[in-house]
Amino acid sequence: MRGLLTLRTLSSPEIMEIIELAIRFKKGWTVNFPGKKMVNLFYENSTRTQYSFQMAMINLGITPVSFNLAGSSVAKGETLYDTVRTFESLGVDGVVIRHSQDVYYRDLETIKVPIFNGGDGSSDHPTQTLLDLMTIYEEFGRFEGLKIALIGDIAHSRVAHGNAEVMKRLGMKVYVSGPEQFSDDKTGEYIEMDKAVETCDIINLLRVQFERHKEQMNISKEEYHARYGMTVERVARMKKNAIIMHPAPINRGVEIASEVAECDCSRIYKQMENGVYVRMAVITLALQGKL
Repeated sequence: MRGLLTLRTLSSPEIMEIIELAIRFKKGWTVNFPGKKMVNLFYENSTRTQYSFQMAMINLGITPVSFNLAGSSVAKGETLYDTVRTFESLGVDGVVIRHSQDVYYRDLETIKVPIFNGGDGSSDHPTQTLLDLMTIYEEFGRFEGLKIALIGDIAHSRVAHGNAEVMKRLGMKVYVSGPEQFSDDKTGEYIEMDKAVETCDIINLLRVQFERHKEQMNISKEEYHARYGMTVERVARMKKNAIIMHPAPINRGVEIASEVAECDCSRIYKQMENGVYVRMAVITLALQGKL
């Protein structure tokens, strides 16, 4: 099984190779894979990841094959393995998968075409981590010594879990903040929200993942915003050259005020743009046999 399932198995130089290739694509470098076909198998809703993978395919001359989950045989009980094996048999050259099951790819070890993890449960989201790293690298030119605060729904966030592991390896100091109800002390050292705003280089807000909660938040959305949200007042207290990031979709008025989402410090839409180039990079390396 090839492709990109997690960054945990890649070395720091291998991760940098992907980022540097993504930057080359952003600067206009091109490569083409005529005749190649790939499919997005998304078992959970997605806008940015699903369609940036599709845009990456189109930019690389790859034909995206459509998949309608509701109209597929999954509704008849078809397993993930059988669905992937079917598309492999039909002749696709790669499969992008998002699934609610953590490390779902363990069930796909006999699949020969490259598999790209578009997010697994609350565990990992490797291409999101890569686009976050690319955005940070473009901004600061380094990782070593930077301080990042992951703010919000840590326990349910595959972004937080994936980002923290790699960022620590690259020499970043990782802090976490948010409601105690959704905390995870394994991800990073706890920091108060207002201290994070004043001392960290990157404020990485996380979406409150209401769909994954087995219990309701014990604070209201309004209280969450007041305690952990990125407000105009907090932006004014950020250290010079610090930036705001968010994997999106954003809950406006919860994690971030609407007027902050596109302020000068925000890199949220730059992250989305970089997602296309990162996904072009990982697809290219996989089809070249390097991933």
